[in-house]
Amino acid sequence: MSDPINVVVTGAAGQIAYSLLYQLAAGSVFGPNQPINLRLLDIPVMLGVLSGVVMELEDLALPLLREVIPTADPVEAFKDVAAAFLVGAMPRKEGMERKDLLAANVEIFKVQGEALDKHARKDVKVLVVGNPANTNALICSHYAPTIPKQNFTAMTRLDQNRAQAALASRLGVQVDKVKNVIIWGNHSSTQYPDASHAIVTLKSGTKPVPAAVNNNGWLDTTFVETIQKRGAAVISARKMSSAMSAAKAAGDHMRDWWMGTKPGEWVSMGVLSDGSYGIPKDIVFSFPVNIQNGQYKIVQGLSISDVARSKLTVTSNELQEERAEANNVLQKK
Repeated sequence: MSDPINVVVTGAAGQIAYSLLYQLAAGSVFGPNQPINLRLLDIPVMLGVLSGVVMELEDLALPLLREVIPTADPVEAFKDVAAAFLVGAMPRKEGMERKDLLAANVEIFKVQGEALDKHARKDVKVLVVGNPANTNALICSHYAPTIPKQNFTAMTRLDQNRAQAALASRLGVQVDKVKNVIIWGNHSSTQYPDASHAIVTLKSGTKPVPAAVNNNGWLDTTFVETIQKRGAAVISARKMSSAMSAAKAAGDHMRDWWMGTKPGEWVSMGVLSDGSYGIPKDIVFSFPVNIQNGQYKIVQGLSISDVARSKLTVTSNELQEERAEANNVLQKK
């Protein structure tokens, strides 16, 4: 049994965290032999609710969970953490412009970035879940200059899981039979869900997904639009945003980053662009990645069609606009 690691979850009294915390405590993210200490960060007004969450964590009676600290103090929350799930963020409210949302989140992720920089392990793995996740990750990394930029990632795994499930349903197979779906770009409605390199295992053998679906019109329109709008569809039906599925995706993202991906398989993560596939540098953009020994590498050499290229341009332009708006806020501080 290893020594315990410290793991922080922000927005810890919220709906996503409520589903995520069980995964962490039960060992499904960091493995069955890795004890953890949980640091639960939320705003002061939520500490009463958080005390109930702590009681439930205690009542789970899980042997891997060694210590739980609920707090509103970022210094206490980020002390010596090996992994950070930044779930808490300012949600977009009716009538709020994107620049207003970014301005509110700059303040949140400035505080958390500074706390990570001063108090977390330098090899900390940071996953930003709170939206706008890609640009929030960029902001957070800006305020943690002594932590490598590649240690800050944004979650597009929920979009990948949605895309994988949609293709499996279309093909009438179990969801784990579909591999290597890609989410390119921003975790927003401009993202590009790409099935062109995906494969599916059928009774007759493994086939490329486009050949198995045999309907490019559906793949290029209905499939793409369904995944782009899935979050809005959940909100419309549930009157709240995705929580259980978002928590599962956060666990998936961190587990693969911690444990690695299988040979020949990749997953989608929002990471700092290095210029791969012609994407501008210094935006957090979702790419397909392989992971080994806790380090991810962008999958290289995939063919990009003219249709895909146009969609990558749209989503990268949006991220550049978000970065410019965030920089305007930063310059005023």
